[in-house]
Amino acid sequence: MAASSQDDEGVISGINVTPLVDICLVLLIIMMVTARIIANLQISLDLPKTKSGADQQVLFGVDLAANGETIVDGQKLENPAVIRDMAQEAFRNNPELRATIRAEAAVPHGRVMEAVDYLKDAGITKIAFGTAPKVEAPAGSN
Repeated sequence: MAASSQDDEGVISGINVTPLVDICLVLLIIMMVTARIIANLQISLDLPKTKSGADQQVLFGVDLAANGETIVDGQKLENPAVIRDMAQEAFRNNPELRATIRAEAAVPHGRVMEAVDYLKDAGITKIAFGTAPKVEAPAGSN
């Protein structure tokens, strides 16, 4: 048998990447849209600036101590549920009320979230968490 030359008209010799690029771009757009939606569902934190304390405005302060004490605007509370009543009264006087929760590092997360729930039940949505700046050791000291 003699060798015959075959016609390459029906054979695909290259890959068309246009559909692949189209699918990747559609997936990218879907990811960008859903990422923004997911980010909006999380609790937003309004953290105060640490360099200039003058920017931090505390109108309703909740302090949670590691020993179990709860102090609201300088008043020690025996029952933390009173936070809701005090916050409702303050919110009635000022609808733009901002609250700051300052909790020691040893305070359980559940207590902090309980305070957040009391403030939200009172209608306060602008809640900040008080922080202290870290003091870094000077270079070269151990």
